[in-house]
Amino acid sequence: MVHVISSGESRDDAESNESGVGITTFGAMLTRHRKSAGMARDHLRKFLAEVPDGAALTMDGQLVLTELVSNAVVHGRASLGREIAVRFELTCGHLRIEVHDASSEKPTIRRSTVSDELSGRGLFLVEALSVEWGCAPRPEGFGKIVWALVGPGSGAR
Repeated sequence: MVHVISSGESRDDAESNESGVGITTFGAMLTRHRKSAGMARDHLRKFLAEVPDGAALTMDGQLVLTELVSNAVVHGRASLGREIAVRFELTCGHLRIEVHDASSEKPTIRRSTVSDELSGRGLFLVEALSVEWGCAPRPEGFGKIVWALVGPGSGAR
């Protein structure tokens, strides 16, 4: 099943997986706005509520998704007209989260943050809560995909 949502309006593009492999996906386009992380979390909660054992992935998935979308909004450095795409895929009990943006600047973990700084720790959180995470160029030729794989009880804890 694939759900696609764009600019606040819902459009279902159903693609059923009759093979029994157990892959379920969801994609949405979000405007590059500070409220986009909250909208993405709402989409993720609804997506995981519809899949078997999705509840076990909700907490860590929401935290990881929030950080990745927030980074795309704040650090994307693309024109404001560009949208951010989020994609979720559930396969073999793991949740793959992807955030696509138009910037080619790769995320880096800041190794030195002052204890009273308000930001700079998001990718530490992504790293801690994910089985693995990474960044790749978008196949469209511009921008990047930042992805994370979250599993039940996962993370480099």
